[in-house]
Amino acid sequence: MGEKIWSEDEILQQDLERIADSKEIDWEKLRGKCILVTGATGLIGSILARALVCASESRGLGLRVIAMVRNRAKAEKLFGPFLDAGLELLVRDILEPVEAPGEVDYLVHGASVTTSKDFVDHPVETIRTALKGTENLLELAHGKKVLGMVYLSSMEAYGVVDAEHYNVREKDYGYIDPLEVRSSYSESKRMAEGLCGAYAHEYGVPVRIARLAQTFGAGIPESENRVFAQFARSILTGQDIVLHTDGSKAHCYCYTSDAVRGILKILLDGAPGEAYNVSNEETFSTIREMAELLIAEHPDSGVKLVFDIPEDANKFGYAPTSRMLVNAQKLRALGWTPEVGLSEMFRRLLGSMKQSWKEFA
Repeated sequence: MGEKIWSEDEILQQDLERIADSKEIDWEKLRGKCILVTGATGLIGSILARALVCASESRGLGLRVIAMVRNRAKAEKLFGPFLDAGLELLVRDILEPVEAPGEVDYLVHGASVTTSKDFVDHPVETIRTALKGTENLLELAHGKKVLGMVYLSSMEAYGVVDAEHYNVREKDYGYIDPLEVRSSYSESKRMAEGLCGAYAHEYGVPVRIARLAQTFGAGIPESENRVFAQFARSILTGQDIVLHTDGSKAHCYCYTSDAVRGILKILLDGAPGEAYNVSNEETFSTIREMAELLIAEHPDSGVKLVFDIPEDANKFGYAPTSRMLVNAQKLRALGWTPEVGLSEMFRRLLGSMKQSWKEFA
C-alpha cells in the first residue's frame, strides 16, 4: 500500500493497510463496481467503508463506495480525508424505503441497534430497526439486482445453547425466550436472517449472512461502553474492573480488521442464502478470564478485579450467561484466517484509545 496517511491513529492506519493489502480478498471482483455500506458510522461499517476506499486507491480499482448514514455532520467528521478520496455519503433512514443513485453492485447491511441497554429500554425500536430496515435493504438489493449482499448478524442469534454443545456451527441453535425483553435483539436478528433466506429463495437475492462474534479493535468511538471498552478504560485510568455478574459467560471475539476481511470474503466468495460465523476460536474465554488476562498483562496499572453483583442484573441488558465457542471452520474453508489474538486485540485497542480519545490525549 502507498504512503498516504489516512488516520492520525497509527494503529487504525495499520489496520486499514492490513485489510487493503490482504491477499485473501479477490479485489478484482470489485474493480469498477459500486458497493453500498449501511450503518457506516458504526464500528464495523466505518472501518469497512474506509478500508474499501484505501484499497481502491492503492490498487487503482475505481471502486465507488457509498456510506449510508443518518447524520451527515457526524459522518463528515468521522470520514474526513476519505470524502476527499471519493467516499460518497447517502443520508437515509433505513426505516423508510431506500433509494440509491445509479447502479449498486454490492451491499453490506450493518445498520442495527447495538447498545445492550437499548435492547431493554427500547425493545420495539430494536425489533423494528432489524426487521423493517433489513426488508428495505433487501428490496433495494432486489431492485438493483446486486451481485452480492451481506447481512451483519450476531452470535446472539444462536440464543442460549446447551453446555455440552457449546461448540457452535452454523446449523446449531439454542433457546430464545421471545417474551424476555432482552430477546428483542437476538430474536430480531434471527428473524432478519429468516427474511434474508426468504428473499434468497423467492427472489434470488444473493444475500449471505455474517454471524459476528463480539468484535473490537482500533477506532472504537469514545461513547463505546461494551465490556471490552470498560475493561480497557479501567486499565488506562487505573480504576478497578468491576463485574456485575460472576464473569462465567464464555464466548469468542474477533478483531476488527479480521472481521472486515471475513465480511469481504463472505461477500465475494460465500454462497447465497448461507450463514458464516466470523470468529477467532482461539480467543474463547470467560469474561472473568479476559479481565484477569488484561490485569496480568498491565501490572503497572494497579487495577484489581472487583465483583459487585446486583439483585436484578437484567436492568443492565446483559446477555444470558452461557458458554459458546463460535466455530468459524466454514468461513476458514473459503480461505479466511483470523490474525489477531486476544492479547494483541487489547494491546492495539489500548494504543488506539491513547492516540485518539480526548480523555487520554
